[in-house]
Amino acid sequence: MKTKLFPLFAALATTAFCASPESTKLGAPDCCVAPLASTTPLARKSIYQLDAKFTTDAGRPFSLVELRGQPVVLLMFFASCGYACPLLVEDVQAIRKKLPANVRARAAIVLVSFDSRRDTPEALAQYRAQRSLDQQWTLLHADDEEVRELAALLGVKLKREADGGFAHSNVITVLNTEGEIVHQRLGLKGGLDEAAQALAATVQKSSSD
Repeated sequence: MKTKLFPLFAALATTAFCASPESTKLGAPDCCVAPLASTTPLARKSIYQLDAKFTTDAGRPFSLVELRGQPVVLLMFFASCGYACPLLVEDVQAIRKKLPANVRARAAIVLVSFDSRRDTPEALAQYRAQRSLDQQWTLLHADDEEVRELAALLGVKLKREADGGFAHSNVITVLNTEGEIVHQRLGLKGGLDEAAQALAATVQKSSSD
């Protein structure tokens, strides 16, 4: 196993599967992601302790720790999803629009695909073009094992179905600059203001530290 195991998200709230409309409180491609030049050890609850190998839609190897130093909105999805995932991506876009300009400029938006078979880097590049996702969005592919490790850390449940799609819980996660979960929007409705406020608070805190 590549994961550095630690007693992380055992207390995460149970997530709702795609069919549930309930909601509760709880990045950028290659040119825009600037790794934090620091030798400071990662926080114990940082998901960046996951030693997984990803590939961007531009075909570049990518590690989550490259996001360190930025507030992050992270969503797990799959490109061929016909219902929940398009709504989740729209919600992420709406959260971004609610951000003050200075926060919007710093925040990375990261989409990680469940579908390691079909969502190749090339397929994700096509998805980016179809959705007109700009340079602050990072789209990532990984092997199935690594995808499931990340999903476990985020409290995201998923199950591959017979048609190749996925039943999955719907979770938008806000990470602080150290990769710690500071907020999660669960379900498919509401909670956008709270997510935007969590992002803004993260930027404010990092600026004052």
